[in-house]
Amino acid sequence: MQSSSSETGCRILVIDDTPEIHDDFRKILCGGAQTDPKLEAAEAVMFGQGDTAVPQIRFEVDSAFQGHHGLAKVFHALDAGSPYAMVFLDVRMPPGWDGIELAPRLWLADPNLFVVICTAFADYSWEKIFEKIGASDQMFFLKKPFDRTEVMQLAYNLTRKWVSRRAARLRHKHLEKSLAGRDALSREVSDKIHAEIMRLLPDGKKAD
Repeated sequence: MQSSSSETGCRILVIDDTPEIHDDFRKILCGGAQTDPKLEAAEAVMFGQGDTAVPQIRFEVDSAFQGHHGLAKVFHALDAGSPYAMVFLDVRMPPGWDGIELAPRLWLADPNLFVVICTAFADYSWEKIFEKIGASDQMFFLKKPFDRTEVMQLAYNLTRKWVSRRAARLRHKHLEKSLAGRDALSREVSDKIHAEIMRLLPDGKKAD
């Protein structure tokens, strides 16, 4: 049975106020008529395929055209049990939040989200960005106009990293649950042994 995008971590949200940008991301990530030799070569290196055929990666790309809409979609995806792995986030989206204002709100909603901030303008200096957002290993940057290979590499690498981290979290939760169960069983056995010892002791010893 083929895995869904939500199971494989390939759900991507694009938040941008320009419809053409959404079309560009879909052409790159969901397949288009044209092939790009640079992209094919990069994908071959990623998969270690050499000159053999490169497997097709299928991403599920969703769209939001303003920050509040994108934040609502992140919440909805979490509630539905199919969270996004990453967001391509525009910097300039008047009249609402810009990307720098929105990014912290996205992480408050979903701390596991990878965010790629897309910009063609020097709206913020590096100092201002880190002042507003802080340093994060879940924040990346992409310059417009996009390079097709760079977009695909970011999408592939970050969704794979998201899957790896999610698996680690699930293992940790399973271990915690398993240890909690063993502790409960140990306490139950200990209580039974103590009760049995008390039952076997003479009445005088019990009083002591």
